[in-house]
Amino acid sequence: MTRAAAVVGAGQTVHADRRTDVSVPELAREAARRALEDAGIRARDVDAVVFGSGPESWEGVNRPEGWIGPALGVPGKPILRVHTGGTTGAAATIAAFYHVTSGMFDVVLAVACDKPSERVAGGLPDDEAGAGFTLDTRELAAMQARQYIDRHYPEVREEHGAMVVAKNRGNAAKNPFAQVRTPVAAKDVMASPPVATPLKELDCPPLADGAAALVIADERRARKIASRPAWFAGLGTCSAGAFMPDFDMAYPEPCVRAAQIAYQMAWIYEPLRELDLVEVYDAFSFQELIWTEALGFCNPGEGGKMVEQGITAMDGEFPVNPSGGILSANPGGAGAMLRQLEAALQVMGRAGEHQVPGVKKAMAHSWGGALQFSTVTIFSHRM
Repeated sequence: MTRAAAVVGAGQTVHADRRTDVSVPELAREAARRALEDAGIRARDVDAVVFGSGPESWEGVNRPEGWIGPALGVPGKPILRVHTGGTTGAAATIAAFYHVTSGMFDVVLAVACDKPSERVAGGLPDDEAGAGFTLDTRELAAMQARQYIDRHYPEVREEHGAMVVAKNRGNAAKNPFAQVRTPVAAKDVMASPPVATPLKELDCPPLADGAAALVIADERRARKIASRPAWFAGLGTCSAGAFMPDFDMAYPEPCVRAAQIAYQMAWIYEPLRELDLVEVYDAFSFQELIWTEALGFCNPGEGGKMVEQGITAMDGEFPVNPSGGILSANPGGAGAMLRQLEAALQVMGRAGEHQVPGVKKAMAHSWGGALQFSTVTIFSHRM
């Protein structure tokens, strides 16, 4: 049995460097309460919960699936915990979608939370394919950016990454939930201290304590709850091995395949023309350019031209990250759900000051692990 499903409520916390006023359970509850209030329902109306959470060492809390039910006010309800690295939040939403479309549940609450200020470990873990090879995500992103620039220079230069930061920080100034809301100029990004060549300090995201939540309902309940739901039109997920010698970081195959799967499901043949905007997981500046290419919005090597010509600006032909993206708020795995939340709000016409006029279809993208996990979600104003 397959049913339609839609986002009918959304909630997020204010994202900050450190939230000393709340514990991890309280942070998750804050986002969940806002999502339930947004949908106009109570916790007792929820049939099940999907919780996105990172490794215990990243959360500073052991076995969070044990406390999430009582923390959200739904003790005794079915709970599924999901972890897929940076895509955790998006994977939680996708699992909730399948909960609903399977016919098992009518209303499901998806919650993702991260509190990096309490982490006790960091970096990327070893695995069977890459044993003995660990690195910081900034170093991984620097390797990716270097491969990308070297392949497409001079069409893509370090200045294009700086343009992405300036654009997204300007967008974040209109987002009251963003962690960093101070605009910067591209020249300021270029002048910021080096981190890992070619990345500079402002090419990299902050770390935030934050959480996000979405209420997902089947067609019957969705039409009763929301006047303009954000319907799931397409979903795509794909993964690959980490640290493989032939893995193309400048044009990641998992991202390409996830997009193709989502486009096929949503009957989209010309993404740039048929979608109105995209929220990509721009954990680092050059990644926005890479994702716009891998998602099929332009040809390889043309990402720099898109940002340089203003095509991806909030008032451009195809806005990318009108919320400010991960570069402006980075609550770990919850950031992937934020991309879906922001895309859904755009379709619902409720994104506030950073609302793009006339949005009918919007995409959310995320990546995780060592670039090997990718998710793509497409929302539509019509079922």
